[in-house]
Amino acid sequence: MAVDILVTTTEHLPGKDYEVLGEVFGLTTQSKNVIRNLGASLKNVVGGEIKDYTKMLDEARNIAVDRLKQNAADMGADAVVMMRFDSGSIGTDMQSVAAYGTAVKYR
Repeated sequence: MAVDILVTTTEHLPGKDYEVLGEVFGLTTQSKNVIRNLGASLKNVVGGEIKDYTKMLDEARNIAVDRLKQNAADMGADAVVMMRFDSGSIGTDMQSVAAYGTAVKYR
């Protein structure tokens, strides 16, 4: 269920007056199955994009943003400003993605 919350990387929303509610986050950690990891290892030998990992990161980013929106909605927010991503590896086959920003409520 998608939450209808505006998410922007800008600091200000033109034409909107709002109050800051606080920080919001969306986190996820993803990995691929053993077969996909084997395929990625083989691709690593010849070079080029590892499409399964690109897809995994895209999915992780979308999940993190959905969770960020839900966190903001739970706080009663109308929007999230200054949204950013952070990511990092856990071991050799897991990737964590965090979406974070500031929840705001329109006045």
